[in-house]
Amino acid sequence: MRQISYTTPGDPDVMQVTEAPIPHPGPGCVLIRVQAAGINRPDVQQRKGLYPPPSDASPVLGLEVAGEVIALGADVSRVAVGDRVCALVNGGGYAEYCTAPSGQCLPWPHGMDAVQAAALPETFFTVWANLFGPNIASGGHLSAGETVLIHGGSSGIGTTAIQLARAFGARVFVTAGSAEKCAACVALGAEAAIDYKTEDFVARVQSLTQDRGVDVVLDMVAGSYVSRNTQVLAQDGRLVIVAVQGGTRDPELDFRLIMMKRLVITGSTMRPRTTQEKGAIAAELRALVWPKLDAGACGPVIHGVFPLDQVAEAHRLMESSTHIGKIVLRMT
Repeated sequence: MRQISYTTPGDPDVMQVTEAPIPHPGPGCVLIRVQAAGINRPDVQQRKGLYPPPSDASPVLGLEVAGEVIALGADVSRVAVGDRVCALVNGGGYAEYCTAPSGQCLPWPHGMDAVQAAALPETFFTVWANLFGPNIASGGHLSAGETVLIHGGSSGIGTTAIQLARAFGARVFVTAGSAEKCAACVALGAEAAIDYKTEDFVARVQSLTQDRGVDVVLDMVAGSYVSRNTQVLAQDGRLVIVAVQGGTRDPELDFRLIMMKRLVITGSTMRPRTTQEKGAIAAELRALVWPKLDAGACGPVIHGVFPLDQVAEAHRLMESSTHIGKIVLRMT
């Protein structure tokens, strides 16, 4: 099979198409003939040598795929040969064949093709677990009627979070980095979009909420945003951190404010979770979110699709942060 490989970390041009043996599915896993694979920020970080994969994961990039199941490992149920699935994988997605734990596989939603299905797993697993997380201690536990501020609203995570929050009855505010991105977020259902380059999001959110603040902040920036997020949270608010693009420290954080407002600051990453934990998230998605996808109430926003041999161009687009929504590789 063809796959994307690199020998040393570096810029996008270190990646190249190579030949490799087709993997075999182990117990509880399936083999998928991959038609499309999503590109995500962790892939970029891993390529740079800043996000090493777990010891039991494939070193090949790629955390989400869509395609056809062509073989089953031992002890697989609820997935059959011939099923069209999308899957959250532990690595190996940038290849023509990839194995996945069967519990992390979900059917293609009604009317979607491989590219659309491949754009679902990473963001939908992440947003569901972190923004809602009904059975997850680190979740934001967003409920109908509450308000949420989503940073990076035009990203893959952001566009998914806007749609799911609206679909489950929340009021949505976002930050984004241009007028075009703000307009795209409003078109997806955000009540207000704040250009963080020209506006103070704390002051704007306080104005939008009559100084009450928001119930939940979904943050992929961290750094100096953490203290500002605590200012914008309402009493008993929850801050959920899912990435640290702005750094891992905030010297301005005021712990007294956290105590006075009874705030919860939490966060998580998806990749280190166990197969059982990811399978439980997949089950909740299938029961509660997939019916909304089947009905067309929400879906992935696709910015660009690249053939496998143009993976470097796809990564350069991701690093430019000019995209709105998801970037996808297509195998054929």
